[in-house]
Amino acid sequence: MASPLPLALVQAPAPPAGNLDTFASGLERLARQRPAVRLYVYPELHLATAAPGTIPGEEGPTPEELAQPLDGPLDRRLGELAGDLGVWLAPGSLYELGADGDVYNTAPVYSPEGRRVAAYRKICPWRPYETVTPGTEFVVFEMGEYGRVGLTICYDAWFPEITRNLAHLGAEVILNVVQTPTSDREQEIVLARANALTNQVFVASVNAATPTGVGRSLLVDPEGRVRAHAPGADDCVLTDVIDLGETARVRQYGTAGLNRPWQQFRPGDAALDLPLYSGRIEPGIWGAGHGGSPLTERHEAS
Repeated sequence: MASPLPLALVQAPAPPAGNLDTFASGLERLARQRPAVRLYVYPELHLATAAPGTIPGEEGPTPEELAQPLDGPLDRRLGELAGDLGVWLAPGSLYELGADGDVYNTAPVYSPEGRRVAAYRKICPWRPYETVTPGTEFVVFEMGEYGRVGLTICYDAWFPEITRNLAHLGAEVILNVVQTPTSDREQEIVLARANALTNQVFVASVNAATPTGVGRSLLVDPEGRVRAHAPGADDCVLTDVIDLGETARVRQYGTAGLNRPWQQFRPGDAALDLPLYSGRIEPGIWGAGHGGSPLTERHEAS
């Protein structure tokens, strides 16, 4: 059985020029104030925004100028910070300069042992505004005794296939790190609840605070209910304690004790062709075993 997970969703503006010392001192202060919290989650591009309120390439340095190899000084400092504090750290995303020379919007995660355990490249950059190269892999990782975590970045939430694949790969909570300064945050809130509800998975949507973003971060449970939310754009920290085993319970007994979508297609049913994907739903694969037992196959970063 999964252990209860105390987590903190940090709705904050990007520190000046991505200042790592400012970030570190802020996290250290939060860890002193909230010693029970095991996981800290920050917004998209939290340490890769030239200045709050600026748009890379238009009002400041380009993503290419801000990008750095993932395995570099910033990576080592973030790992040391997580290790020194003994916490799981999802510091938002950053601009990664890949070995192929391309720039990616990448979200790393660090363990209490100070090791990077996952790194996810945004599959759906917000085109035409975001010019980074799209990622090509879904990322789910084991978070110790707590359960399995999937990663998405901002606009990924608009594509239900991404969240569904993460749930199919075993994610019990999905961290969606966001930097939205625009009016469509209203729709993103609907999507967070819909993605949680239709996939019976926790969703944490963590947006930046003003002036970097418009806030309204939220945590949604596997039945689509909002457990915690920030009503506005101000700097704040949402805390909660969740049991990732709740996902299995909801999938077994159904949302509101009724709906069990992971048990909809069963071995022996006819396959359903999906022309949009040049593929099909294979009933024997759909629920990975009687609706809710996740597949063991998954992508992990070391």
